[in-house]
Amino acid sequence: MIDRDEVRHIAKLARLELTEAELGQLQGHLAAILDYMQILRELDTSKVAETAQITPRQNVTRPDEVESSLPPEQALANSPQQEDGLFRVPPLFE
Repeated sequence: MIDRDEVRHIAKLARLELTEAELGQLQGHLAAILDYMQILRELDTSKVAETAQITPRQNVTRPDEVESSLPPEQALANSPQQEDGLFRVPPLFE
């Protein structure tokens, strides 16, 4: 069983300000979680393969391919302002 001082310490670490009633409620919830973890700890998992991810994951990115870039005229075609073949933007600091 987890005592109130431990719950108070956990709440402090989580930066939670709890009333005494909330501390009691959280104490009950944490005790139930720890009891369930003890049940899980007793299970025989010797024949279960270790996993880092339980859902199938695969790389969905495409391979990098070198391609030619846009010509400057096409890249700047919709630019509201341009100067010497570059985008012109307003200064951040004046």
